[in-house]
Amino acid sequence: MHKPDSRCDQPEAATHGSSEPMSQIIDRALQRRSFLQISLSSACAAVMTPWGQSALGSASNGATGLESQFEVSSEGSTDLFQFSNVPTSQSDQVVVPAGYKAEVLFRWGDPVNGQQPVFQSDASNSAAEQALQGGMGHDGMEFFALPNMDANSRGILCINHEYTDQVLLFSDGIEPLPPATMPLEKIRKSQAAHGISVIEVAANEDGQWQVVDSRYCRRITANTPMRMTGPATKLTGDAVLGTLNNCAAGRTPWGTYLTCEENFQGAFGTADRSFAPTPEQQRYGLEAKGYVYKIDGQEISVYRWWEADPRFDLAHPSCDADRFGYVVEIDPLRPDSKPVKRTALGRFRHENAEFTLAKDRRVVVYMGDDQANEFIYKYVSRRPYDATRAAEFGVDATDGLLDQGTLYAAKFDESGRGKWLPLADSQLSPEQVAVYSRIAATRVGATPMDRPEWLAVHPQTGEVFASLTNNSKRTEVNASNPREKNIYGHILRWQEDDLDAGAEEFSWRLFLMAGNPAQAEPTRHGNVSGDAFACPDGLKFDPSGILWIQTDMSSSVMGNADFVELGNNMMLAADPVSGQVRRFLTGPKGCEITGNTMTPDRKTMFINIQHPGEPADEVNDPLQPNQYSQWPDGSEGGRPRSATIVVRRTDGQTIGR
Repeated sequence: MHKPDSRCDQPEAATHGSSEPMSQIIDRALQRRSFLQISLSSACAAVMTPWGQSALGSASNGATGLESQFEVSSEGSTDLFQFSNVPTSQSDQVVVPAGYKAEVLFRWGDPVNGQQPVFQSDASNSAAEQALQGGMGHDGMEFFALPNMDANSRGILCINHEYTDQVLLFSDGIEPLPPATMPLEKIRKSQAAHGISVIEVAANEDGQWQVVDSRYCRRITANTPMRMTGPATKLTGDAVLGTLNNCAAGRTPWGTYLTCEENFQGAFGTADRSFAPTPEQQRYGLEAKGYVYKIDGQEISVYRWWEADPRFDLAHPSCDADRFGYVVEIDPLRPDSKPVKRTALGRFRHENAEFTLAKDRRVVVYMGDDQANEFIYKYVSRRPYDATRAAEFGVDATDGLLDQGTLYAAKFDESGRGKWLPLADSQLSPEQVAVYSRIAATRVGATPMDRPEWLAVHPQTGEVFASLTNNSKRTEVNASNPREKNIYGHILRWQEDDLDAGAEEFSWRLFLMAGNPAQAEPTRHGNVSGDAFACPDGLKFDPSGILWIQTDMSSSVMGNADFVELGNNMMLAADPVSGQVRRFLTGPKGCEITGNTMTPDRKTMFINIQHPGEPADEVNDPLQPNQYSQWPDGSEGGRPRSATIVVRRTDGQTIGR
């Protein structure tokens, strides 16, 4: 979802080799496939177009140009949601529809207990204080009910913190630059700003939400002791310190939080000039410099943790690189419990972990690997989930469900059919499959995709939707990735055979192609019916069947000739039946919109605003931290801060209706 190599790509200067209209590209892809006619139950039919019919719309003529920023599009209609769409925006604020309001709840640096330590606007908080405050880069999150409490007015939020902006994190920015050694205090503060915040939140009599002191509140950081389970432990051992680059998330039916490690490779590096990465390390992007900033034409390593913490040194025997890149399970109701890295779910740049059950109640987890030309995965447990046993004996009764099972990668055929290919067929050992899942998926012949990000399962039909954010490097198209130099991205949908998430085959089709209708080249228009957008990232269904889409156009492309009409990143609602898409929210300058969870009554929505004020070159100025954005605290705030916001209707009714 974010740094490095995981955001909306900078498009290449060369033009496309084809001027074929997008409608013809899509029609050709549809004609190559003969979809199964599936007889749906009346409940399914009410919320989903039967397979064999197209739910694809035409290009939008809605409010996407700068000249119409204050117009409201009325094109199309849907019974699924009734709010009025918001126009595109380039303002430094959150914009929501008429009749809604957005309020800031929890920012980087806010204390997880709602009291102390207070955030210092000059970024002078110590590493020890940061370990008690909200981290940077708010991303995926989930809302959990508390025992014997009204979950519509009180609960727990688990919030991911994906990465640190090393300039904004410290009062003096990224000083000292190499060759001076990075101070250990800075390294510890950066590590403390990664991970997860677990906070308790409650609504007052006026419905306004706030963080409250709680025995459940805690920070989980890059130095928190954790267990490792599953097949990888034969290579990694069963213990590790920390989690980092926590991107999107998921939840289990037994009430635990799944946080996903994405761009872990950027935190590893070495000063050893004799170091040469192995082929396995290269496959995961591990290299001596780690993630870099480009300053005055020079590449500067950003984190440099390896200078004082040898477990991040690729040349050191204690290097922990093989212990990161997993899905981590956290019990929000047991603050003393150790998080657990579930290695059977594979090691790659995880986006989210979308949980469902097969017909026989085996656990199924869908996952995407967020890098160009990587894969979509599915995990199916060996044994079924026993809800009665879990209710009687608690979370411990579920041990093994996420440790013993089969990991698959998806192959999308040109015919509109697909197969789940077991990685056990890669001729790698089980522990090698867990640690080098990418290599195993390549060996079995999975389909390289245009940066798989979030996956979402329809709550009534079980149909799966996957966002493919972009791939500006694609030169060879196929039916499931039908556009060269795909700078705008698309969304796929598929249905497992026999409507069973545990099936090994499925039927798939395109849901929509994102794009910019203002572009002269037809292949860049997309086919969105309603409000145009680019770079779909976050996907999540609410219980009514609305598919909420969040975008992640990179700060390096927002405002340029290909994207200017689309404004800032946004959140939209989509109807899977009609294909209608309506813009619900726009964010402040330079931000990404991510994270989406609701109270059970759907009257409160929690959303994350990540990296407001990020400039096009991604490097802020420590002397002018508010140069690009003053959100959310205004000119007196000192620096922009990622934050969780609360969105509610002013009349107190259900969101979206």
